Amino acid sequence: MIRFDRVVKRFGDNVVLRDLSFSTEAGEFVTLIGPSGSGKTTILRLLMTLERVNGGMIEVGGEPLSHMKKNGKLVPADEKHLRKVRRRIGMVFQQFNLFPNMKVLQNITEAPMRVLGKSRDEAEDKARSLLEMVGLTDKVDAHPSQLSGGQQQRVAIARALAMEPDVLLLDEVTSALDPELVAGVLGVLREIASTTDITFLCVTHEMQFARDVSDRVMMFDSGRIIEDGHPEKLFTDPSHARTREFLQAVLDRA
Repeated sequence: MIRFDRVVKRFGDNVVLRDLSFSTEAGEFVTLIGPSGSGKTTILRLLMTLERVNGGMIEVGGEPLSHMKKNGKLVPADEKHLRKVRRRIGMVFQQFNLFPNMKVLQNITEAPMRVLGKSRDEAEDKARSLLEMVGLTDKVDAHPSQLSGGQQQRVAIARALAMEPDVLLLDEVTSALDPELVAGVLGVLREIASTTDITFLCVTHEMQFARDVSDRVMMFDSGRIIEDGHPEKLFTDPSHARTREFLQAVLDRA
C-alpha cells in the first residue's frame, strides 16, 4: 500500500532521510520508533505532501505520489495529482486541529461534503456512526472547547476516518494528552485497527501500544531503518545494539 523507493529528504545540508526504502501491505499496522530527529515524522509529512522528496519515489496503492506520468515519463507531481492521491491518506496529528467555531458534528462532516461530494444526510449519518465508534455520541453538539483533550483527539480520529482513507497516519497522537487520557485514545485506535482494512503508519513513543497493536515495528536512526520486524522479536530480543539502547532508555523513563 505504501512504498518508499530510495527516498532522500534534506533540509539544507541536513540529510534527514538517506536512500530510504520500505513498503507496507494493505491492512498492515506498521509502527515507527526511534529517537527524536531520526526522520520518523518527516516520513509522514512526505506522505501528506507537506514536504517534497529530494530524491527517489513514493507510491501509495501502486500509484506514484511524489511523481506522475507525463508523456510516458515520470516527472515530479503537480498539485492536481498530489490532491488526487492524497485523498487516499488520512492523518491524525499531535495537536487536534479541530475547527473551534464548529460543533463536533460539523467538524466531521465538513470535509466529506466539500471534498468527497457527499450529501449532508450521508455525511451526518457517517459522522454519527463514527462518533459511536469512538464513544462520543453524546458530544455531537459540543464545541471543541467543551471537550477534554482525549475527547478532542477522538473527534480528530473520527474526522480522519470520515474521509474513508486507505492509509491512516498517526503522529504521536497521545503526546499532548494528560496520562490518564492516553488509554482511551489508544483503545479506540486498537479497535479501529482490528476491525478495518485501513493501513496504519504510526509514530509513537508508547512502546506497549506499539507492541500490542503493530504487525511490524521499524526502528529508525539517522534517517535509516536499522531494524524491521515483528514486535515481539524486536521488543524482547532486538538484533541491533542501537535498538537495545533506545528501548532501554525509553522504558527506563516510562
